[in-house]
Amino acid sequence: MTLRGDRVTLAHGGGGKAMRDLVEEVFTDQFEPASMEDQARLEAQALAEPGARLAFTTDSFVVSPVEFPGGDIGTLAVNGTVNDLAVGGARPLWLSAAFIIEEGTEFALLRRIVASMKAEAEKAGVKIVTGDTKVVGRGAADTLFVTTSGVGVIPPGRDLAAEHIAPGDVAIVNGVLGDHGACILAARGDMALSSALKSDCAGLGHLMEAVLAAAPGTKAARDCTRGGLASALNEMAATARVSVELDETALPLRAEVKGTCELLGLDPLYLANEGRLVLFVPEAEAEAALAAMRAVETGHEARIIGRAGDGPAGLVTMRTAFGGSRIVDMLVGEQLPRIC
Repeated sequence: MTLRGDRVTLAHGGGGKAMRDLVEEVFTDQFEPASMEDQARLEAQALAEPGARLAFTTDSFVVSPVEFPGGDIGTLAVNGTVNDLAVGGARPLWLSAAFIIEEGTEFALLRRIVASMKAEAEKAGVKIVTGDTKVVGRGAADTLFVTTSGVGVIPPGRDLAAEHIAPGDVAIVNGVLGDHGACILAARGDMALSSALKSDCAGLGHLMEAVLAAAPGTKAARDCTRGGLASALNEMAATARVSVELDETALPLRAEVKGTCELLGLDPLYLANEGRLVLFVPEAEAEAALAAMRAVETGHEARIIGRAGDGPAGLVTMRTAFGGSRIVDMLVGEQLPRIC
């Protein structure tokens, strides 16, 4: 060990020996890139398959606190990027990871986050192959920001897109909703909330592969992150020019999440999720898709929650438990307090 002290200093972003020590002892020691060149060189059999297409995505992650029950900013960064690839039908293969670190951040915290990133990447079957680090002064960042980009391969014949959704297609979610958002609200500690909830943060690549094998007619999928299920459905309905009707009694929600939302005046349909998706399949394949999801750890609590219709294009409604109906609109502005 050549790192001195227990916290990051501005010298660790200066490009010299201190920075090299930080990179080697905290990052590359865990991620084990194939080389230390300025770029990753990607090779895979899947790239040579006739008709295969590359998928590429990027995202930045900020969350307070950076560690919370069920995960940390590192698990968010890996799984969030893996999931953006997976819901498009791609098999995630490679990730990059760039870190903006606030001066004074503990090395021990960085090591925990990097270790969790490595563990999540191994579970998802992806490799973190390149990255970058920057150190900024105190107050210029909230401990740590992470940007990840991902590359995957879409096998020949797969074409998932919201524009394919048609009236009669069934909407399915892979588990309970809102756990991540409610967990972060409690973990922040500024609202005197106490909760045993854990984040739902998880990679969904294996689940998507299982669904596509069992229900090859799957039309589209979307992960329900910021803006929650409601925003994802509004985006999909608008693109497909269909209506969507949800069944309130079918929505999987924990009592703790409902209670948190009632206390704070929030709607659980807009709470962020980090291991939940919604997908549309033809009605004839709905039971096969459900069975495939329930056979995978991240889909044990999968449920049918509604269906697409031929009503006004882009309109999402919910049939309530009392027999009425209400509009579930796109989130306007920001659902406070901010959780990421």
